[in-house]
Amino acid sequence: MPFADVYRAKRVLVTGHTGFKGSWLCEWLLALGAEVTGYSLPPPTSPSLFVQLGLEGRIRHFEGDVRDLANLSQIIREVKPDFVFHLAAQAIVRTSYTLPVETYAINVMGTVNVLEAIRSVGSPCVVVAITTDKCYENREWVHSYREEDPLGGYDPYSSSKGAAELVISAYRRSFFSTPGFPVRLASARAGNVIGGGDWASDRIVPDCIRSLQCNEAIPVRNRMATRPWQHVLEPLSGYLWLGACLFKAQSSKSTAQLSSAFNFGPPLASNRTVGELVQEILQHWPGHWEDRSKPEAVHEARLLNLATDKAHHLLKWQPTWDFAAAIAETTRWYRDIYLKTATAPEITRLQIEGYSKSGIAQGMQWAGGI
Repeated sequence: MPFADVYRAKRVLVTGHTGFKGSWLCEWLLALGAEVTGYSLPPPTSPSLFVQLGLEGRIRHFEGDVRDLANLSQIIREVKPDFVFHLAAQAIVRTSYTLPVETYAINVMGTVNVLEAIRSVGSPCVVVAITTDKCYENREWVHSYREEDPLGGYDPYSSSKGAAELVISAYRRSFFSTPGFPVRLASARAGNVIGGGDWASDRIVPDCIRSLQCNEAIPVRNRMATRPWQHVLEPLSGYLWLGACLFKAQSSKSTAQLSSAFNFGPPLASNRTVGELVQEILQHWPGHWEDRSKPEAVHEARLLNLATDKAHHLLKWQPTWDFAAAIAETTRWYRDIYLKTATAPEITRLQIEGYSKSGIAQGMQWAGGI
C-alpha cells in the first residue's frame, strides 16, 4: 500500500491548503483515506486549484491566518491532528521585495505560531514543516547543496525561509526533543515545482499557459536561469513518506535521524534553463515565446541545485518522473481542462494514480514497492 497505509483514518492538518501545492496534497491525502483539515487564507488566485477540485466541501476547511496564534491554537486543540504539514507561506521571491515585512511575518512568525500551537496542545503528532531550496546561502556554485550547508538568502523571501529553518531547529532541540514529549518534527526543502492547477502570477508555467490559451507570445524574463524543475507530486511523495517514516520510527536513534531537515529534488538532468522549459512545453502545446529580459529587474538566483543523498539513504526516496514526464503531465493537465476533455478532479486523480503506478514500477518504498 502507498505510504504503508499510515494515513488511513488519521487526522491530518494542512496549513496553506488553499494554495497550489496544498491543494494537490489534500487531494492525495483524501485518496489515502485521511481525515483532512485545512487552515489557510482564502485561495490566493482566481481560478484556483482548491476551487476547481471542490475541496471546501470534501475536507474540514478553516479560513485563518498563521499570524493569528490564538485562532490557530484553537483549531489545533480542536482537531488534535496526528500529522501536520505546514505549507502556509508567502512564496513569491519578487513579491517579497514589495512586501518584505509581510513576508517575514508570515514565513517566520507564522512558523513560530504553528510550532507553538502544537507545543501548547502537547498531543502526539508528526510535523513536517515545508521550507524551500532557497533557504541556503546561495553562492551559485555548480555543486549541489546539502542539508548541513549554511542557511541564508539574498532576498527577503529566501532569507525568511532560512530563518524559518532556524526556528524549526530551535523548537526541535528546545522543546520537541525532551524525553517523553510526543511531537516529532522534520523540515523539508524542495525547489521549483510545476504541475496542473498553478495559476499564480509571476511564475513561468502559468505565464506559458495563459499566453498559449490566448494564442499570444509567452513572455520570458530570465531565460538563462537554471532551476531544478520537478512535478509537484515529487516533493509531495517525499513529504508524505517522511511523515510516514517518522510516525513508524520505533527507536530513539531512528527518530532522531528522521527529526531533521531533508532535501527533495529532481535528478541532475532536470536542472534546465527557463528557456529549455518553455521549449519543452511548446512540444506539447504549439506556440511561440519572446524575450522580456530587463537589466533593471530585481535579483533572482540563476543557479541552485539540491543534493538528495540523505533522503535516498535514510528514506529510500528518489525522484520518479524525469524532466520530460513532468512537463508532459503538466501540459496535459492544462490542455485537458482547456479542451474540456476532463475535469480538474478527474485529471488530478488520474495523475496521482499514474505517478503512484510509476513509483510501484520503479520499486519505490513509499509506493509499496520492494
